[in-house]
Amino acid sequence: MQLYINTYGTYVHVKDQMFEIRIKKEDKTWDKHHFSANKVKTIVLGQGTALSSAAVKLAVTNNIDILFVERDGSPIGRVWHSKLGSTSLIRKEQLKASINEKGLKAIKEWITTKIDNEINFIKNLKKHRKQHTDYLNKKIEQMQALNVSISQLEAKQTKDVADTIRGLEGTSGRLFFETLSYVLPKQYKFNGRSSRPAKDAFNVFLNYAFGILYSKIEKALIIAGLDPYLGYLHRDDYNQLSFVFDFIEPYRIYAIETVFKLFSAKKVNISHTDKITNGISLNKSGKELLINSFNNFFDIDTIRYRGRNQTRSNTIQADAHRYANSLIENNKTNKNSVDDIDKIFEL
Repeated sequence: MQLYINTYGTYVHVKDQMFEIRIKKEDKTWDKHHFSANKVKTIVLGQGTALSSAAVKLAVTNNIDILFVERDGSPIGRVWHSKLGSTSLIRKEQLKASINEKGLKAIKEWITTKIDNEINFIKNLKKHRKQHTDYLNKKIEQMQALNVSISQLEAKQTKDVADTIRGLEGTSGRLFFETLSYVLPKQYKFNGRSSRPAKDAFNVFLNYAFGILYSKIEKALIIAGLDPYLGYLHRDDYNQLSFVFDFIEPYRIYAIETVFKLFSAKKVNISHTDKITNGISLNKSGKELLINSFNNFFDIDTIRYRGRNQTRSNTIQADAHRYANSLIENNKTNKNSVDDIDKIFEL
């Protein structure tokens, strides 16, 4: 269970070794909800909410992630137990990979997988949009050509071809979002990506969905023993989760698919957003709509993965463990084989 708390003035504390969430009503009385610590995986706190030190202690004791987010869903910071996942050898090898061919190989795989996912998404759109076949086929061909160009890049390390990768990926992304806007109902069409603030409803939903996904990727990396700040492609700016932005690429489609389904089904309306200076923001009802849809898609619905039906959340955690183990697979201190990663599904 994940608790998303974004109602202004909400307070989280502990009562009888359970989380008690207190929401002030208009008559100034409190609406109270109780949750067992052993059923909660994550607590997400928006602006204007608060929690007690006792709630922090209960969360840390039960390995519950506490995440603070901006209004657009982007993570600000998190409170978690102080032990980094797994062995420090993983992070040492991750640093080495950032300056050799191993890092470039990973980046090429993640970026080309991302574009493949987007191409497959467009192919699925064709099934029910026969009138757009020619347009969609052209976009697919263009994106496939860009993907081939990325896969054929050769260098000794990522930084040697980083600008080229970003350019090719950026062009592919522009083609993809042009396609999504083209097939959406008229009232939802948008003019490219926009953020901080979003210029339209589709982008404000998508930005918030990406924010949720960033936090989930960061957690998966930490559990696997990987450093979320030590990136390969994205710049190592101060306090930037560079490796999160690298590793997230193949999974961005999860956020995109969730948002696109809401819009194509015409479930989004003007009541879900508010106008702000130079753009729009997602309000409480919009966040509820998106969070419920995203959590069902990510943590409840299953896909076929390595011969098993698994949630998308589980597959990302398995992939993070598998990549961490691949970094140290030739080191004798590695006691966990890649095959053992499948055992996390038994937990």
